[in-house]
Amino acid sequence: MRFHLFYLCLTIFLFATAPSTLATNGMNLEGYGPVAMGMGGASMAYENGTAAVMNNPATLSLMSQGLRFDIALGMLGPDVDALVATQLGNMNANSSADAFFMPALGLAIKRGSLVYGLGIFAQGGMGTEYSKDSWLADPSMGANTALAQGLVNRSEVSVGRAIIPLAYDINEKFSIGASIDLVWAGIDLQMAMSEAQFQDLVNPQAQTIGRASGTLVNAFGQMYEPFGVIGIKKLYHAYFDFSNDNDFTGQARGYGFAGKIGLVYKAMPELTLGAVYQTQTSLGDLETDDARMNMGINVDPGIFQGQPTGNYVDMILPVSGKITIKDFEWPSIFGVGLAYQPTEKSILALDIKYITWSEVMEDFKMNFKADNTPENGGFANLAMDASLFQKWEDQTVFAAGGAYRVLDPLTLRAGFNIAKNPVPDTYLNALFPAIIENHLTFGAGYEFSIASQVNLAVTVAFDKEA
Repeated sequence: MRFHLFYLCLTIFLFATAPSTLATNGMNLEGYGPVAMGMGGASMAYENGTAAVMNNPATLSLMSQGLRFDIALGMLGPDVDALVATQLGNMNANSSADAFFMPALGLAIKRGSLVYGLGIFAQGGMGTEYSKDSWLADPSMGANTALAQGLVNRSEVSVGRAIIPLAYDINEKFSIGASIDLVWAGIDLQMAMSEAQFQDLVNPQAQTIGRASGTLVNAFGQMYEPFGVIGIKKLYHAYFDFSNDNDFTGQARGYGFAGKIGLVYKAMPELTLGAVYQTQTSLGDLETDDARMNMGINVDPGIFQGQPTGNYVDMILPVSGKITIKDFEWPSIFGVGLAYQPTEKSILALDIKYITWSEVMEDFKMNFKADNTPENGGFANLAMDASLFQKWEDQTVFAAGGAYRVLDPLTLRAGFNIAKNPVPDTYLNALFPAIIENHLTFGAGYEFSIASQVNLAVTVAFDKEA
């Protein structure tokens, strides 16, 4: 699998500096705010605008007295190819999901030693979309392409936060900050699974990619001939479908809370140290009542009336119901950093972050409950629990960068961001390719006046194959 990313962020500031930027460390954005993003995402120990509510709320204490209001627009432009080797040669599918827009805004007010405010930010996520003409659209690999036509394979994971921060100067050298975060998450998923994948999920002797069980699985198994019974001779595909057209949240949604606590310490006039701890989220299950599971099968229709005829036909068996995504959370993050300012015109910054993906991305768990309607036939009111193995690894992120004021109104920035891919090759899925490792970043800021400025940041992510 190949993944390439080009990121462009244009930020407009009212009354001061600003937020918003993105690229990916797993599903987490590489950095927040164009100031920090232009410096590789490093942000723990210097003033970087109201993006501090996402980075380290203690750095809000470094702002000047008064009010700051920032607005921003970020755009993530991934280029994802999914390649598979078959007996007929290599087949490639390119994702058409290549533009994700993520607005943000922040407000901060400093009065004396106290700073308070509000921020609304996109946290991160990922997404792909493969057309009905791609190899992913026909999991049966040609066994019955007609039934598979129109099987768009699509994913979109989005997480955002509304944040209430508070920062306080303990003394001239030491400041603390904290925030309470309202978190929302959404998921769209249109995923086709092959017969081999289905058999792996439901067979306790296999289950190398995940597990599936429940009354719906048992009812299907009683008709499925590979398990030694009569009725359904072939499963061409099983297709999970819950998706909407909303640009900001998915069809299955959940809400919850998280928090941050950070500190800033001025060790020397030119050296500042910073640290932050972000808690794991506490989200409710992501749910939607508008979901479907369609199964492409070769079946004796008589089994549905309890009278098999021996005549088999190809058909789509649709089942409507409710999807619940269980235990979806965003990980805890611990970060430390320093900022060194040798002159009034220059600054260097270095951060190290540790992201605990293993605590939240062990499995992707779904529960499907079929509607109790006549249209669902013998599957009405039955349920299936499915779990796809993820087994992500924890991730250490190194971010470093610098800025130099080349003219009184103009500042240039550059940096890099390095992190190991957290997704094991064994469980990598074309719908969830969060595998980027290395980035270069560039940025610039222009001050029109003491009350307004514009900052831009561009991130180039290097190709990654897995």
